[in-house]
Amino acid sequence: MHTKNRELICLLDLELNFLFASPTARAILGRDPRGKNLLAFIHPQDHSLLQKIVQQARSAGEGRAKLRVVPAKGESQVLECLATCIPAENGPGGRLLLVGHNPDRKRAETEIVKLAEFPRFNPNPVLEFAADGSLSYANQAALRMARSLKKEDPNSILPLNAATIVKMCLATGENNLRVQNVVNNRTLSWSFYPIQGHDVVHCYAEDITASLNLEAQVRQMQKMESVGQLAAGVAHDFNNLLTVIQGHAGLLQCDDKMDPRMIESARQISAAAEKAANLTRQLLAFSRKQHLQPQLIDLNDAITSISKMLRTLLGEHVKLERTLAAQLPPIYADIGMIEQVLINLAVNARDAMPNGGTLLIETGTEEIDEAYVRAHPEARTGLFASFKLRDTGQGMDAATMARIFEPFFTTKDPGKGTGLGLSTVYGIVKQHRGWVDAQSEVGQGTTFTIFIPACTRAPAQVERGKRAVAPGGKETILVVEDEAALRELVQEILQKKGYTVLEASTGAQALNVWEKHRQWIDLLLTDLLMPEGISGKDLAERALVQKPKLKVLYTSGYSPETVHPGFHPKDGVEFLQKPYHPEMLAQAVRNCLDYRGERSVAELGKLAI
Repeated sequence: MHTKNRELICLLDLELNFLFASPTARAILGRDPRGKNLLAFIHPQDHSLLQKIVQQARSAGEGRAKLRVVPAKGESQVLECLATCIPAENGPGGRLLLVGHNPDRKRAETEIVKLAEFPRFNPNPVLEFAADGSLSYANQAALRMARSLKKEDPNSILPLNAATIVKMCLATGENNLRVQNVVNNRTLSWSFYPIQGHDVVHCYAEDITASLNLEAQVRQMQKMESVGQLAAGVAHDFNNLLTVIQGHAGLLQCDDKMDPRMIESARQISAAAEKAANLTRQLLAFSRKQHLQPQLIDLNDAITSISKMLRTLLGEHVKLERTLAAQLPPIYADIGMIEQVLINLAVNARDAMPNGGTLLIETGTEEIDEAYVRAHPEARTGLFASFKLRDTGQGMDAATMARIFEPFFTTKDPGKGTGLGLSTVYGIVKQHRGWVDAQSEVGQGTTFTIFIPACTRAPAQVERGKRAVAPGGKETILVVEDEAALRELVQEILQKKGYTVLEASTGAQALNVWEKHRQWIDLLLTDLLMPEGISGKDLAERALVQKPKLKVLYTSGYSPETVHPGFHPKDGVEFLQKPYHPEMLAQAVRNCLDYRGERSVAELGKLAI
């Protein structure tokens, strides 16, 4: 054994002469010190320190200090020395007991004790395997994990090839990490580390079921986001085409000179275009790019108002029940879209109960905390109003549940569903800054819970009215639209209403037209998205600075919030979403032109966003 690991034990008289030295002391000092003085073995610079602890020992019983001990041969070493006075049995005098040890050894012993406690009190499973692959140690956490999985001991939850893994680790000296197995529907991960010097393998385990579920939810969110971007692009392009189709069909229907059969054909074209527009609206709803018209509403009132329609949709074989919470906080939402969510979920529930059943609609208030958010990445903390639709239908398996919100995914027979119902629900709820929680098991029914942020203000009364017939006018309108067919259509519609129309296909071209004719232009009608680097918003901002009373009407196949986050139409600055009927366009133009409020230059930047 190295001398640094030995203790010095010796007995001295009061003059520090050796009376006794242990074998380990002789090894440290390099010879038998009996008959010698201790000072001969202490570094000269530490003599005064030695005298000090001797005095402390004689006066107080003991003294302690670190001393440099110089052996007969070899290097000196520092020892933590304790001097204890042993009084004489009769009269004055006495002896000194001096014990010294290496302080590093004590620290090492302390560290060893601490390390030994690490696996014992570790909250995660820690195991040790012998060279033959048998389990030689398991801490209490490993035992608790086994019992939580309804197993007797840790051996029962090990991977089937654990012994082989242990032997391979010791043979190769390489770790084997993240070995997974499934026990009672829980996924466990095991990491093996060979300790070749001791011919054992240490192993650490964890239950990764929750993290795997969370990763799957995040991947699903990313996939839905990508599909939403694709759906939005398709819907935007189709909206431009549908606007042209609806516009020309509407113009034909208004032509008194047309053959009645041609007018009927135009009506059929318009009806088909409207159906197509409904599909694009659903795609935009899924991708959260639909234009919202939010207001404060009471969920209980909304559900009560639509219950009669839901009972008709469900049919006589499905019973509708409601449990509406008292004092439900209002939500800031588009009433039409919330009704769309209820209808889509009710229709899905009806189709899942072909032989009859019950659909229960419940409302409630939920305070979402951090723990819930960690398990549901789409959620947010705060106060939420919720409504839940629970059916007693056929239920769905895990594979179907993973795809229910994808556009065009359906389990219905061909021709019996577009596959856009639940994707529309998903998009509408997300656009309202909420989320959908879906739970289902085969044969156990399905529950959809919708969470929408709660408001603290009282709900406003819902007001609905019919659009008035749009009159024309004599004002001058600058139309900016990059789609040639659509631009020509808008020009024709507005000219038929009596307006003077100037046109441009890009923002840059519109600026040139504006510089030449701005004193006569009363309204700027522009698409929000424009080529060549100048958007409709940029164009309007420049024009409003030069002409504060200019009216602005934006159009887009997207919602304005999507194109320009923070966009909020104001008086005199309006938004019209594509596709639109000719009369809708004419009415929006007239409403915008008829605004008579005054705006200061300081307000223009706010109005333009």
